[in-house]
Amino acid sequence: MRTRALIRLAVILSVAGMTTAAFAASANDFKAAYAKAEAAAKQAVKMKTAWSTTDKELKAAKKAADAGKYDEAIKRSDHAKALADASIAQSKEQAKIWEKAVPR
Repeated sequence: MRTRALIRLAVILSVAGMTTAAFAASANDFKAAYAKAEAAAKQAVKMKTAWSTTDKELKAAKKAADAGKYDEAIKRSDHAKALADASIAQSKEQAKIWEKAVPR
């Protein structure tokens, strides 16, 4: 049940990122968005909770940026960050649930 809520949150955040990118994006805008997404993804990997979809979105963002499609690249970077954040939140939630489930 909570996993669905986290996935919905990731989708909502990525859509919100799309609506804020109504301006013509530049390479610097992409680099900033990508750096944030990459940092969140690295944190998720460090916590051993990364979702495979996050890496796919990062690769797609890089590919779009290489093609000069910075609006799309930022949108994909924002989505990747939302996925990484959701995977981290899921991990923390599951850790709490696990602690409560283990008899002492």
